[in-house]
Amino acid sequence: MSKITKTYVEGTPRLAVDHAGSGPMVLFMHGIGGNRSNWSDQIEACSASFHAVAWDARGYGESDDYEGPLDFGDFARDVVRVLDHFGSRKAHLVGLSMGGRIAQDFHAQFPDRVATLVLCDTMSDFTSTLSPEKRAEFVRLRQEPLLAGKEPVDIADDLVASLIGPNAGETERLRLRRSIAVLHKESYLKTIEASLTFDRSAEVEQIAVPTLLLYGEHDRLTPPDVGRALADRIAGSRFVMIEDAGHLANMEQPQAFNAALLAFLEEHGERAA
Repeated sequence: MSKITKTYVEGTPRLAVDHAGSGPMVLFMHGIGGNRSNWSDQIEACSASFHAVAWDARGYGESDDYEGPLDFGDFARDVVRVLDHFGSRKAHLVGLSMGGRIAQDFHAQFPDRVATLVLCDTMSDFTSTLSPEKRAEFVRLRQEPLLAGKEPVDIADDLVASLIGPNAGETERLRLRRSIAVLHKESYLKTIEASLTFDRSAEVEQIAVPTLLLYGEHDRLTPPDVGRALADRIAGSRFVMIEDAGHLANMEQPQAFNAALLAFLEEHGERAA
């Protein structure tokens, strides 16, 4: 395994990234309650053949917060900054949940800079994908307590319980809890607000790069049927269900997740060369 190095992409806001290895670039993007540490197993697995990069999105982890409300498209423009920082014309984009929505948005804005897409436990929009009851539950667990004065650490246990698979080990639960506990409260609230109106459903059929969809068997937020429905709309895409995993399939079942991911990347790796 190559040594993992932390660096910063300068600009406003400054972005923290971990990276290792060399070769075609693979960019890992975390979910709405995560940070770059969620991808440590994948950086280790991919760095032998690829330049594996995981970011803290703006307002997350060691990346800077920012002024004003969030335009969800800001994330895609930040991805451009990361690619340019490393001199990569194209990258393989791997996004989980919010990260998958960022990957779809990036493809819609900058399709010529996408080598492949790996969409994990994600959706194309909140309105048509989640029932009114699920949308209300999403807000109730995340936004409402923080607006009422609580801190991210106060909601961590409830969020872990809602996201993790039934057979996940204590190590995986603690890793997820730590990610939630260190969220930047104000930036997290901005992200929730921007996410609720995110909608790239109309552009799904326009995805023309090789696409892999990875979904946890026991994911309650975005069940496997959500991934199958997306796969049906993306020409030539491939769907893989990660058995015995919830919403954080990459953390709960890293071996199975990495095996599917690496097989796909090795097949299409040179598209980012």
